[in-house]
Amino acid sequence: MAWVLLFCASMLEIAWAYFMKRSDGFSLLGPTAITIVAMIGSFALLAASLKTLPLGTAYTIWTGVGAVGAFAIGVVVLGEALTPMRVFAALFIVSGVIMMKLSSSS
Repeated sequence: MAWVLLFCASMLEIAWAYFMKRSDGFSLLGPTAITIVAMIGSFALLAASLKTLPLGTAYTIWTGVGAVGAFAIGVVVLGEALTPMRVFAALFIVSGVIMMKLSSSS
């Protein structure tokens, strides 16, 4: 169950990053509200997953999935640059997340 909570926390991290971008520096009420709610939800689910999962593993996976997810949303939805160097960097993050998951005993 902790892994499901961590996955959901990671999805909310991607959501709040996207809506923070859409909030135009917190000047738009709707995206700002969604950002805050998603942040609180993300932190709450991360905290719940930490009851069982090791801190280093959970935090690395949470931030890694969030970073790569935000990168993907930026490219697909916001039209940000998809360069070989950015893809290579994202692959490094994904490989680190996979190694952390494989090294976890939980």
